[in-house]
Amino acid sequence: MRIFLFLFLSTVVLEMYSCESPENQTVTLDDVNLNIDSLIQAHPDSIPLLLKRGEMRIENYTYDLALVDAAKAFRLDTNNLKARLLYAEVINRRDTRSPAEVETAQRLYKSIIMKQPKNLKALVGLAATYTYQRDFNSSFEQINKALRIDKHYRDGYVLKGTNYTMIGDRDKAISSYKTAIQQDPEFYAAYLLLAQLYQDDNNPQCLEYYKSAAKIKPELEGQLRFYIAYCEQEYGDIETAKTLYRKMAADTIEANVLMGLFHQARIKQFTDNNLDSAIYLYKSALKTEPRHVESWHNLGMCFDGLGNKTQALKSFAKALEYNPNFELSRVYADSIRFL
Repeated sequence: MRIFLFLFLSTVVLEMYSCESPENQTVTLDDVNLNIDSLIQAHPDSIPLLLKRGEMRIENYTYDLALVDAAKAFRLDTNNLKARLLYAEVINRRDTRSPAEVETAQRLYKSIIMKQPKNLKALVGLAATYTYQRDFNSSFEQINKALRIDKHYRDGYVLKGTNYTMIGDRDKAISSYKTAIQQDPEFYAAYLLLAQLYQDDNNPQCLEYYKSAAKIKPELEGQLRFYIAYCEQEYGDIETAKTLYRKMAADTIEANVLMGLFHQARIKQFTDNNLDSAIYLYKSALKTEPRHVESWHNLGMCFDGLGNKTQALKSFAKALEYNPNFELSRVYADSIRFL
């Protein structure tokens, strides 16, 4: 399973600071929260303002925008350790980061640690660069340094979990993520990572952790709806799964509509044995995405189940048209072609 390092999250600590307007008026923290873009427009070289907006953008996962603020703050004062740290954090978290950028972040983290040996964020950030380079011994070494300084530092356990996942030690990965939750019971990402690990292992506990994640961030429940529905279907209440899939099918996001229709169809086909309803739902899914190979394949199975070999073969041919390597359709079609 691919583990994204952007899930290695940190809570933004808001610091009190002020800057002077042209009229020597103090800018309060509330002002910054309300209108930081306007403030930066008025004070384009304010390092505290750039750092604050950069941190806010990291928290919202808008790393490309955060990079603009971090790079400018760093250029304005390369000796500012907060600017140096923010710049390292941003380039180290971007999905599109290159090996050269990771090396740059690594150098920046090391320079910060030389001046601030107990900087936990820098220590774990440095560890994350080693994780990217698959130097797990060095990564664990830095994580353990951080945890010796503060045994409750949540992000150290998160990165440990990522390391253990990448090297295939799933039991220790699960233990690390659970320890992260013990340090911060509201830590959304750790619940999500545990849910994914349990789902990969076909463990029903995945449903519990997806639901916990949705409770912590109810505004993201829509993004988790498919995972919750799928786990309900596999390990929980099939009627709840149907309700969630119907909600997905009524969404405005095309991918959600497709998955909502497709999985309703699968339930009709494989659980309810209602092939006519399954055909209707598969056809509805294909109106949303005509290239969805699995819908064409399952549609062919439904037609075959109803004795309509001609439509079944046409459906399998469509699946192979969109994916010539989809062997399930090729084998199934061959098995019924000469009967």
